[in-house]
Amino acid sequence: MFQYSKYFLTALGCAALAACGSGASSGTTQPSSSTAHGTLALDPPFRIASLNAAALQANIGASSAGAQLLQITGNPACGVDFYYIKYWTVGAANETTESSGALMVPTGSAPGCSGPRPIVLYAHGTQTDQLANIADVTNPANTEGALIAAMFAAQGYIVVAPNFAGYDISTLGYHPYLLAAQNSGEMMDALAAARTALPHTLTTGTSDGGKLFVTGYSEGGYVAMATERAMLAAGDKVTAAAPMSGPYAVEAFGDAIFFGSVNLGSTVFAPLITTGYQKAYGNIYAATTDLYASPYAAGIETVLPSATPLATIFANGQLPETALFDSTTPTVTIPGQPTLSAELTAALAVPSDPNNPNTPLFALGFGNPYLINNDYRVSYALDAASNPDGAVPTPAAGVPLAAAKPTQTLRAAFYQNDMRNGGWAPTVPTLLCGGDKDPTVFFSVNTGTMAAFWSQLPAGLVTVLDVNASPAGPFAAVQTAFQQSQAAEFAFLQTAAGGGLSAAAAEAQLVQGYHGSVAPFCSAAARAFFSQF
Repeated sequence: MFQYSKYFLTALGCAALAACGSGASSGTTQPSSSTAHGTLALDPPFRIASLNAAALQANIGASSAGAQLLQITGNPACGVDFYYIKYWTVGAANETTESSGALMVPTGSAPGCSGPRPIVLYAHGTQTDQLANIADVTNPANTEGALIAAMFAAQGYIVVAPNFAGYDISTLGYHPYLLAAQNSGEMMDALAAARTALPHTLTTGTSDGGKLFVTGYSEGGYVAMATERAMLAAGDKVTAAAPMSGPYAVEAFGDAIFFGSVNLGSTVFAPLITTGYQKAYGNIYAATTDLYASPYAAGIETVLPSATPLATIFANGQLPETALFDSTTPTVTIPGQPTLSAELTAALAVPSDPNNPNTPLFALGFGNPYLINNDYRVSYALDAASNPDGAVPTPAAGVPLAAAKPTQTLRAAFYQNDMRNGGWAPTVPTLLCGGDKDPTVFFSVNTGTMAAFWSQLPAGLVTVLDVNASPAGPFAAVQTAFQQSQAAEFAFLQTAAGGGLSAAAAEAQLVQGYHGSVAPFCSAAARAFFSQF
């Protein structure tokens, strides 16, 4: 979901990129006469920039954040050519749309930088900027593009990273969010287009070596898992996969949130999710006022993605910053079921347990004005209570989905897009990476649920990495590095340069940036995992 971290991520310098061979193509660009999904719209693709290994290292290492990033990724072994690809795909309601993305191709004479190379198909985290373009590494906001360039492309992997429908040049008008069929389909479309483009680029010394690795972070972690499932179902080759910090168990995650465990960023994710589901299924609401409180219902479908900064959206009153639900506990009356009513009322109350370390975080999700109507929340909770998911609130054996498809329409959409739906299990090596202190995408509800769901698979097929766990096993170095980075950031925040914060304030600041701070470390683990195959 959210993907930001001021401490570890950086972007490449525009001036230096402009001086290193940008603005080129390998010949006369021809538009495609076909709009079939997976078709490359312009061939050959435009090369945005070309950096040798030394220039790439100099640009990344020019800032303190970049120097810290290089400590995680290692210095570039290869140069990278950055291409901007345009391709055709479809939206949630099967609408044809042009989309775009990045094709990053390693270059250079060092071993492993040219010739047949493996491909990393990468899904990015949630972006609120409608013009977000992961191929534009000159954009200071595009930290994720810089991360994958340094982590994968500069180490000899061809990288294909779509921007997703609804962003950049796409005219879709919304982003299909956590929609497994569309998300995986677009990833496969981007891959097909990139494979068409690669032989026509200026980087003629590098080719597709046949190995394919699928990964992504946050929203992209979910998309990566959905893509792994779809490609394997289609008989396409996937060498290994590494979904990272994704909301895989969507029904369980939705239940946890609606019962009061409100995640950080929920007021941003809610309109992205419900608008995409409304476009796909047409039944999430008859009118936006059915779901959203009156201050926000008008125009909610067009608030995100947006070219307007998120802070401005909050300041303009288009979304509340943290209050997903009403701070007044809704009354739940169910004739003949007083016990269930009492349980529901308690579950729908503002969290107040002083012994629960998450209570302050969850309490941020309640206020006035709030985003989601009480009646809608109660209707969801009633469905969850009468037809519970096996993972929330207490995991059941095998952590199944609800026994039957829910009747409440939003919960039914969650059920449809939950990665447990259909009983799928990976058949290629899969790494699940995240952190159990994540306030944005809860580790236990998502990664933990999937790990338990697949607990009967052959040993070694699914590997689970918690970066907060005691360092052990093949990824101990990643765990140690992450935990040391968190301790260093905590200490820095208490210095004058870091704001001179109290221990409590520093911890709160660390929580705010936690989800983004995990990304480079899980990416490092993914690269180490892929290197085995």
